[in-house]
Amino acid sequence: MSLGSRIRAAREHDGISLRDLAARAELSPGFISQLERGITEPSLESLRRIAAALGRPLFELFEGHGVTGPAVVARDRRVTITSPQGGIAYSRLSPGSGRLEVLEGILEPGGRSSPAPWSHPSEECVTVLSGELQVEVAGQQIRLAEGDACTFDSRLPHRYLNEGTDSVRFLLAITPPSY
Repeated sequence: MSLGSRIRAAREHDGISLRDLAARAELSPGFISQLERGITEPSLESLRRIAAALGRPLFELFEGHGVTGPAVVARDRRVTITSPQGGIAYSRLSPGSGRLEVLEGILEPGGRSSPAPWSHPSEECVTVLSGELQVEVAGQQIRLAEGDACTFDSRLPHRYLNEGTDSVRFLLAITPPSY
């Protein structure tokens, strides 16, 4: 099932009209229609808005429900989303069916996870695998080097920035999934 089909199915399951979803997500009805029909590709920010409007974690719009035993997410089968404007890519390492979301992030030099800090009802732990990551939480700036980790309440406005000249690779654990 395609991303657009999953969004349509979630919208219809919840009894939300296309226009209502567009209004809630602050996107145009035409964009939502094209997305559901597979004509256009959404940005990371658009996906965040749609997921929030549907009351679902972002990665729930992709795949991975109903896993009942040990779950393996093969490297070549990971769900990945990118944001060309922000220079960030996330790959889901967890199957997306539990109470924990684990992502691998790559943030390009000068990139940011979102244009402005945002919040969601979870707790996050970020661990830097390579490079240096700037974590902004409730206006506080925290610099993490390789091997450093930071845990915080995701209800506080936050985002990740790469102010260096090399890409940053990091792991992100979120519970409960609401990204």
